[in-house]
Amino acid sequence: MSDSLQSYAATEAGSKGRAFPEAPHAYRSAFERDRDRVIHCSAFRRLEGKTQVFTPGLDDYYRTRLTHSIEVAQIGRTIARALGLNESLTEAICLAHDLGHPPFGHAGEAALNALMAAHGGFEHNGQTLRIVDLLEHPYPQFMGLNLMYETRLGLAKHRSRYDEPLPDTSFAETNCTLEGQIAGIADRIAYNCHDLEDGMKARLLETESMQHIEIFVEARRRIDVESIDDWTIRRTRTAKSIIDTLVGDCIETSAKNIATAGIATAADACARTESLIGLSEPNDRELIQLEDFLLETFYQHESLLATAANVRTWLAELFERLCREPEQMPSYFRRFIAAHGLPRAVCDYIAGMTDRYCLKLLGRD
Repeated sequence: MSDSLQSYAATEAGSKGRAFPEAPHAYRSAFERDRDRVIHCSAFRRLEGKTQVFTPGLDDYYRTRLTHSIEVAQIGRTIARALGLNESLTEAICLAHDLGHPPFGHAGEAALNALMAAHGGFEHNGQTLRIVDLLEHPYPQFMGLNLMYETRLGLAKHRSRYDEPLPDTSFAETNCTLEGQIAGIADRIAYNCHDLEDGMKARLLETESMQHIEIFVEARRRIDVESIDDWTIRRTRTAKSIIDTLVGDCIETSAKNIATAGIATAADACARTESLIGLSEPNDRELIQLEDFLLETFYQHESLLATAANVRTWLAELFERLCREPEQMPSYFRRFIAAHGLPRAVCDYIAGMTDRYCLKLLGRD
């Protein structure tokens, strides 16, 4: 595989390896094994029951954290392949980037962060690393999944307009590899376009209110929306057209950025303050316009805000109960109390729950 990669791609030969050395696999590269470890871990499976925007179970047609992660990986693979970067590393980071999200999406994260304010707080990127380094335990030799350093680096430095990772002194690099940077832009493209599509499906976003959103209007023109009678197809093709435009622009812009910066190795990219994987100024501006619109009109919709208020109450009730009666937690989580403290152990347990299981424990299912 390395023969087809650019010199600045992350490779197994140039990797800092695993915390616990392992013998090479006969048929899979180290980064393919990372991808497979993520797919097979219990935290990844539970993403099926965690909110993207809408609570899973209310409607089978809305995205969950699991389907979002798969869609991010698909976009990430396309960009990595076109740029001659490590597709398996990109896929591993994309699939794992949301493992640390708690139940009820960003409302759940805000609630847990408030509850943990006196105990180090809660941030889902940090929780993702905690899951892959500690909480998952499928191997007898070590805790965690023992992922490659570059995979963990990409997770530690994953960011978007709404997610700024906390500083982590265990990583000396200024930035992550180009593959990790791809995961960031792939996430941004996916959640904006797919949240737009889901918001339209839920009738919380109406076409008439988006006539000033340039990227939306342009996409509808490209697909000749007036020639499509079916409203569902209009909605879907519009979102897919935006994705296609942004992914193509990302590939072309990133290739120019890498060349202009004179990047020759993966280490060169990690030493740069700015991300080299990104969009051109016009497309970035148009995507920001869509992001701002979704924040003001969709994410702040009264129906979603009402759910967020309930989430704060639900998680506070559950957190206080488990801190008062830790014996209600599985023994697996209780064993972390001595080393990490009761509040953190309770937080770990709650953060791993699906929406439905959380409500079940509260008697609200």
